[in-house]
Amino acid sequence: MRALQKIITALVDIFYPLFKRWMPLKTYRYAVCGGGNLILDIFLYYIFYNYVLHQENLDLGFLVVSPHIAALFIVFPITFLTGFLLNKYIAFGESNLRGRIQLYRYALVVAGAILLNYLLMKLFVDVLDFWATLAKILVTAISVVYSYTLQNRFTFKVVIED
Repeated sequence: MRALQKIITALVDIFYPLFKRWMPLKTYRYAVCGGGNLILDIFLYYIFYNYVLHQENLDLGFLVVSPHIAALFIVFPITFLTGFLLNKYIAFGESNLRGRIQLYRYALVVAGAILLNYLLMKLFVDVLDFWATLAKILVTAISVVYSYTLQNRFTFKVVIED
């Protein structure tokens, strides 16, 4: 894992000199890791919404889920895992909290982000009649601000021990 961590960190850091005057390394790494995970999320969302669900409701037998919401929840486990690993090992590698504490806190923050995503997707698509993929992009932008703030100050913080 350490070798892979070093390789990914080196690849992420290649373009840091271009951004060094505007942001600290940790913020840059978070932006690159989050941006990569965001691109993966939007790509997977598009594929599932258009080609797997064919923009049709998902009938689970006991519940019918609209395609834009179903795609959101299908993509979630994939981007949850990639997001946690990138944050833990690349963006916030200096955090000295135990991994299980980080994972628990990450899950809490992500649960809040899911609720925020769900409510905003329902608002944008069902109430305001936005195109689902555009709504997903807008909702993600709002969610990024929420997530960065909490991941930095709560999930992956550095604890100073006496």
